[in-house]
Amino acid sequence: MKRVRCPKCEQFITFDETRYQNGQALVFECPNCNKQFGIRMGVSQLRNRQKDETYDEHGNDEACGSIVVIENVFHFKQVIPLKMGDNTIGRYMKGSKTNTPIETVDPSVDMLHCVINVSKDKKGKLRYVLRDGPSNTGTFVDNEILGDRERRAIHDGTLFTIGATSIILRTAQDTP
Repeated sequence: MKRVRCPKCEQFITFDETRYQNGQALVFECPNCNKQFGIRMGVSQLRNRQKDETYDEHGNDEACGSIVVIENVFHFKQVIPLKMGDNTIGRYMKGSKTNTPIETVDPSVDMLHCVINVSKDKKGKLRYVLRDGPSNTGTFVDNEILGDRERRAIHDGTLFTIGATSIILRTAQDTP
């Protein structure tokens, strides 16, 4: 049995997923608020692609950490690997220039919202620096908005927010 959450009132609706095939579209009507909404069975192509990308464009398969994305509205969690250099974070849209896309319906997340730069310091330790895109709604680190051209060093467990979506940095040493 699977559960889906109504996007309007957040009540759970339970259904038997074994009766449906991957790729099949389902429409639900919430018994609480009568909101109609649809889902598609299976795993998105974007999530499959993110799991396959474990190396950067230079062929380096060294782990650089990841971001844990939690879309606050629907409690949808994604784990997206980071690469050396600029990781441009934004809403997924076919043809966009973001290289770290987030699958979201949050309209307050821009297509190019913020950037995490992963580099090595003089001692060879990974360093993570966050900056705003610039975006329309801003990037918040520990509930403080990043100013124009401001760069903030972040570390494992740093929570930052873009739109209504929360993101937690997991550095390479703590990535499973």
